[in-house]
Amino acid sequence: MPLPAPLSRVKPQLSKKDFGRVLIIAGSPSMLGAAALSSLGALRSGAGLVTAAVPSGLNLTLQEKISHCVMTMPLAQSSNGAFAAGAIAPLKKVWDAFDALAVGPGIGRSPGALALARKIIIHCPKPLVIDADALFALTGHTDILRRARSPRILTPHTGEMSRLTGLSSHEIEAARKKTAGDFARRYNCVLLLKGHRTVVATPQGKTYINRSGNVGMATAGSGDVLTGIITAFAAQGLSPSEAARWGACVHGKAGDRAARLKSKAGMIASDIIECIPYVLKNA
Repeated sequence: MPLPAPLSRVKPQLSKKDFGRVLIIAGSPSMLGAAALSSLGALRSGAGLVTAAVPSGLNLTLQEKISHCVMTMPLAQSSNGAFAAGAIAPLKKVWDAFDALAVGPGIGRSPGALALARKIIIHCPKPLVIDADALFALTGHTDILRRARSPRILTPHTGEMSRLTGLSSHEIEAARKKTAGDFARRYNCVLLLKGHRTVVATPQGKTYINRSGNVGMATAGSGDVLTGIITAFAAQGLSPSEAARWGACVHGKAGDRAARLKSKAGMIASDIIECIPYVLKNA
């Protein structure tokens, strides 16, 4: 199936800014790799410019850890080294310069980081992917999704979906399509329910089942890569539902290629990233 037009490089006279500017708010002292994986996933998925926003004390470490092609943005941190809620002020000054944002990978669950995630979810004026600890920040606060200023894409696995809905994991797995669809309609968001046969549900009531991917992708950081892919696709002009659908498809196909090259048991998240360009090339 050919790539959507916004992802094709058919016009010769374009610059990197025409291919989407991404800001990923991620990382904490013990989970800085999440910022690196999500940012590199976005870069390998065609985003023209990718910036990783991290707690200020981690900025230099991330610059050494990540590709030189990714820019970094230091933000206010709390005494524990994680994000401070006050980091929202500088974000508000710059986020109009980006085409899509993501929040959550590896930010941790300190009060400051969770408060910051909720502020971003409410106030961010651009398409926003909400993952990992930012989903945890929504526990008991799902109503703020109705106050959001722009499209929201949520990417929970079954356990995270259980916290968001109050349903047991067994109940969710028994009715994945319905659970995702009900949530998307109720909270006016795109909901990507990760797992075997990932479900993408839209607020208009449509649902899609992704059939790419394999069990080897159940590895640390795989979800961070997916966040980067979806954010990059949204930044390049795909609608939130298209970004989620294509993100799941490309992520799964990259995982399938990685499994063939490295085995399901031996593959890691960075292998998925390295396979993304080959999936895009052959689409």
